[in-house]
Order: sequence, then structure tokens, then C-alpha cells
Amino acid sequence: MGTVTRGTTNPNRLRRMDRWIAAVHGAALRRASDPVAVDLGYGAAPWTAVELLTRLRATAPRARVVGIEIEPARVAAARPYEREGLVFRHGGFEVPVPERPLLIRAANVLRQYDEDEVAAVWRQLCARLAPDGLLVEGTCDEIGRRHVWVALGPEGPRTVTFATRLGSLDRPSDLAERLPKALIHRNVPGEPVHAFLRDFDRAWAAAAPYAAYGARQRWLRAVGDLTADWPVTDSPARRRQGEVTVAWGALAPQGGPGRS
Repeated sequence: MGTVTRGTTNPNRLRRMDRWIAAVHGAALRRASDPVAVDLGYGAAPWTAVELLTRLRATAPRARVVGIEIEPARVAAARPYEREGLVFRHGGFEVPVPERPLLIRAANVLRQYDEDEVAAVWRQLCARLAPDGLLVEGTCDEIGRRHVWVALGPEGPRTVTFATRLGSLDRPSDLAERLPKALIHRNVPGEPVHAFLRDFDRAWAAAAPYAAYGARQRWLRAVGDLTADWPVTDSPARRRQGEVTVAWGALAPQGGPGRS
């Protein structure tokens, strides 16, 4: 179920998302007797699935990864990379695995879809999750410097995470070009995500003196100022990685996906 994507992929492209998953969802993966993760729509090459297995096993040694692609030729090309804990399957949003996965990662998959299709895809994927499972859906640039993703549980969207290589950042609103499909067309006046990025830019400008101590210190100061008005949910340790996570309800589009 779904349509074939362009399949663009690069090694190490999803490292920021993977590290965040391992940090925030690692405990659930470790608790499970058979933790299954799905790399949905891995693209024309299997690198992201191979890397996901390596990164998850660093925190959850029993983790298994199933790479799923809707294009049969891509599945055939990936099969030589199968190994213990890693297999590739033909499929789409129906997620054809017998287990309920503890993790579904869908990166750069929904960008080609219409915004009004997102809510139905989210519901379909969330329905496939294990009770304590996590869906991570988002978009990044070609080499993984800038990435924005939504984290969802079986009940629906929970948070939005903005992640960046701080040395390449001019201002936080540069991340707007990588907003996931549910938000990218909502970066306009009157929408919460536009207000958030506006306030983030203002906090970044006010934190300019901290740039003398490096981009990380400037980022930490700006995010600290944001917490006065926005429900930032992550820890200082995650922020030091060039991340900031905000409750979904604060950024949800007016009348859009995840908003009743």
C-alpha cells in the first residue's frame, strides 16, 4: 500500500534520527524479548536499514530490523545484505511483518504525498505498532545535517523534534525546509509552527553573544529561553546534540493531522 518514492538515500543520512531513537526508545527495545524495528521505505539502497540495526543493537542487542520497500527491484537488490537480525521484505504501509513492531521508522517517505493523506497513513502505521511501540516519521536533507520528525505512539502524535548540525546553522528557521509533510505547508502566519520558528529565531538572535563560546552554547541558551513559552520536553543532554523536542499539541496545524 502506497506509491514508489524516488528512493534517494545516502550512508549515514539518518544518524540523527537513529541516535534519538536509541536514546529515547532504547529502554522499550531492551525490555522486549523480540524487539522488531521496521525501516519503512529505505530506498534504492539498503544503507539506512543496515545502519539502523547497528545503532539499535548498541543499546538493545536483541533488536531485529526489517527493511520494507514497495519497489520489488529494490528488495531484490537489498537481499545480499541480509544477515542475522536483518531481512528485507516487499510491502508498504500495511507493514507486512507477523509481529507488531516496537519501532517503525519512515524517513523521507511522506514528502511526496499530499498533506491531506498524512493522517490516514499515520493511523494505519500506528495501528500496526506494539502497545509500547513508536512511529518516527520525518524528513531530512541529503546528508543528514538538518532533520525534523514527528514521534507517534499507538494513540497518535506525541512530539516534534528538530535536529541539526550546529556548525552549519545560520538560524533555526533554516530547518523549515525539512519540516515533515504534516507541517511544511503550515509555516505561515497564524499557524503554531510558524510562531515557534519565529520565536526560535528571536531567541537565537538574543543568544548571539554566546556564539563566542561556540554554536552549541548559543543553541543551549536559545532553547533555554524557548522553554518559557513552549513545551520543550527533552533533556539538556539531548539539546547538546543539536536537538530540541516540543510537544505535538503546541505545533499541530489548525485542523490538520493529529488535530481533532
